Amino acid sequence: MGFAYIDYVIFVAYGALILSIGLWVSRTKKGETKTAEDYFLAGKSLPWWAIGASLIAANISAEQFIGMSGSGFAIGLAIASYEWMAALTLLIVGKYFLPVFIKKGLYTIPEFVEQRYSTNLKTILAVFWIGLYIFVNLTSVLYLGATALDTIIGTGDGSLVMYSILGLSLFAASYSLWGGLAAVAWTDVVQVALLIIGGLVMTYLALDQVTPEGGFFRGLAYIYEVVPEKFSMIVSKGEIITPNGRDAWLDLPGLAVIIGGLWVANLYYWGFNQYIIQRTLAAKSLKESQRGIAFAAFLKLIIPLIVVIPGIIAYVLNMGPDGAVTAASLDPSFINSEGTVVNDNAAPWLISNFIPAGLKGLVLAALAAAIVSSLASMVNSTSTIFTMDIYKPYINPGASQSAMVRVGRITVAVALVIAVLVAPQLANLGQVFQYIQEYTGIVSPGILAVFLMGLFWRKATNNAAIWGVLLSIPIAMYFKVGPKGWAEGSAMEVLFISLPFLQQMLYTCLLTIGIIMIVSQIENKGAADEKGLKLAPGYFATGPVFNISAVAIMIILTALYAIFW
Repeated sequence: MGFAYIDYVIFVAYGALILSIGLWVSRTKKGETKTAEDYFLAGKSLPWWAIGASLIAANISAEQFIGMSGSGFAIGLAIASYEWMAALTLLIVGKYFLPVFIKKGLYTIPEFVEQRYSTNLKTILAVFWIGLYIFVNLTSVLYLGATALDTIIGTGDGSLVMYSILGLSLFAASYSLWGGLAAVAWTDVVQVALLIIGGLVMTYLALDQVTPEGGFFRGLAYIYEVVPEKFSMIVSKGEIITPNGRDAWLDLPGLAVIIGGLWVANLYYWGFNQYIIQRTLAAKSLKESQRGIAFAAFLKLIIPLIVVIPGIIAYVLNMGPDGAVTAASLDPSFINSEGTVVNDNAAPWLISNFIPAGLKGLVLAALAAAIVSSLASMVNSTSTIFTMDIYKPYINPGASQSAMVRVGRITVAVALVIAVLVAPQLANLGQVFQYIQEYTGIVSPGILAVFLMGLFWRKATNNAAIWGVLLSIPIAMYFKVGPKGWAEGSAMEVLFISLPFLQQMLYTCLLTIGIIMIVSQIENKGAADEKGLKLAPGYFATGPVFNISAVAIMIILTALYAIFW
């Protein structure tokens, strides 16, 4: 099915709507000057529904829309643990992290590190996050989004990739550069509605193609019947082998997923990730922020229907007569030049082949919304960290409000230019969602340990935190590189253990916590650190709306895992 004139009209209309909203929100009255709080925290004016929508829009990008569909194709519903456990993680963040962050009036997460530990550690982490956002997050979202557009609009030969990278980056910059977080958050409300509606349309139409009789529920029942292993949430060793011959257990090691390393990935991402947590810091109040968190948690429960089920559908539609997916049964677009299966082609293939004219423009707009909203969030947070944690304290301590806003805008532009130059280099990554999780997982366990100890253990010292975060890297590399690196096949191999990366993350985090405890104990002889947080009784009290929402979400999660165990 080609891309019809009506599809272009819908797609252009989407772009015009988002740009209009972004520029309208960005306007300032005559004689007014935009302050740093206006630019970086939307003037602390966001209501709960805008916060919840913006959280999901920032989170759901090409990494999920394309990458998680690819993991659904390769592994199945088990990858949805990232989404469903995120709902529970959001509740924990809302109850136990947000009260501290908001009551301290933070602009950035590194600011918390400075208040709790030291300026040196804050600067180390600020530089790390800027590098991570530009060279990992921005580049991967740009590349994945561009390759998807190349497959859907073009011929899939890569001829549109660079044009798509430039177009997506310019579109994100067109409103986020000038308007800051306010423009990002308010356009996110439209973007998240569009990506959910478009995603559901794609899932519905794809399921309608699965059986000759058609129908959403018939299709759902059919794929559940023919590939029941793809609906197993707790994967056993050897239960699911991906099309490229990899044991899915290595990515999602059974019960260890929900009681182990996934908590490290989720707590780090949702609790201490600037481009996620920044919109909660922009709330009208703590109560409004917590309600926004609960709203986002509800939305997370339906995301697998949009980003995982399409991957399973693509798998079923590519099965041969014997019920297996092989190189012979696969559509040629799934096979790359090296002869391996490109799992991440699942969603673009579905859109190209099964979405009719008119609706294809809507689904493509949903994909673009996912990509652009995440890009806008990432560059805004990159500029916030650089301006507030690098520029203001080190380069221009007396910077005026207008100077900080100007530097923030320049940083947005520079970050996007670098990402545009690097993004084309990210070819042949396989399951990109898993790739990003695995390599971010080298540094996230140590950083999570530093934050958790800083929040909840008054004895944690600055030197202990520095030792912990620095030693966490060789610990993570010991688990990751040793068993399959230079030691493989040698007598040294016995010194290493081979673990799935989620378990590697858990053990790295626990060992880092141990290091922080030991160094703190030696340094302070068991006394509380002078910067330790004093959390009074009632500090973590939450309102009835949040509490009722939390109970409802936990009941739904229990039911989901009971059904698909």
